[in-house]
Amino acid sequence: MEAQKVAFIGLGVMGYPMAGHLQHSGLETTVYNRSLDKALQWCTEYQGFLASTPAEAAKNCDIVFICVGNDDDVRSVVYGPEGVLEGMKENAILVDHTTVSADLAIELAQQCKQKKINFIDAPVSGGQAGAENGTLTIMCGGAKETFDQIVTTIDCYAKQATLLGDNGQGQRCKMVNQICIAGVLKGLSEALLLAEKSNLDIEQVVNVLKHGAAGSWQMENRAMTMAERKFDFGFAIDWMRKDLSICLNEANQHNLSLPMTQEIDRSYALLQDLNLGRMDTSILIKSYDQPTTDELAI
Repeated sequence: MEAQKVAFIGLGVMGYPMAGHLQHSGLETTVYNRSLDKALQWCTEYQGFLASTPAEAAKNCDIVFICVGNDDDVRSVVYGPEGVLEGMKENAILVDHTTVSADLAIELAQQCKQKKINFIDAPVSGGQAGAENGTLTIMCGGAKETFDQIVTTIDCYAKQATLLGDNGQGQRCKMVNQICIAGVLKGLSEALLLAEKSNLDIEQVVNVLKHGAAGSWQMENRAMTMAERKFDFGFAIDWMRKDLSICLNEANQHNLSLPMTQEIDRSYALLQDLNLGRMDTSILIKSYDQPTTDELAI
């Protein structure tokens, strides 16, 4: 199936540019967003189409994309008389880019099957910059035949899209991704603190290390801002805690202990208590400080 008409549900920092890439690629794109002003702004910028409900947006579409906040948000736009399943035609494809639990992905696949709709769970990595630049990494779960039908469409905002197995496996891969990011940030936080106490030039250290085995995206893009204690951009710790909760719940289902992930989650919780939940995840370095609340204020 070559998609001709698509819908995009959710115009946050990720969904807004992703939907824009679809419209710019020549697809007739209809959007729905809870905030009408954001949807109107998108339609003006990209010359797309606006729907008043998810069901209306999904009507007669070949593929419907979702990118919202959490499990409950996904259910709110999928189910019910105004949900996308009410508007989708048979043999259409529902693609969920939201980071949610694997259990929800499996649930959605079962609900779609009853309506003769195909489903792919497809969480993304790459952040707002990746969405804007069309360089996201997309981790997919579902049938190969369905994946093959969407891959050329999502190529407009992805540098890599990989099918990892049945429904739920895309979400499980995203869990692995988030644990890796959290671990790198913890290591980078401790390393930078040691470098600072040792009177090393942080910029010089980063330029030396980024080309070696210690190099990472986080080092190249966040080390200097962490050293400067600037955290007002990127992926908020409120969302990372949501993701880490998903990781820990999945681990519990396998009787698996993840002590590092638990420790990082606790550190982020303390930062949330200091009203820093909207700061980006690199603020983890502040959890090593012991200042007053006033000193932590951004």
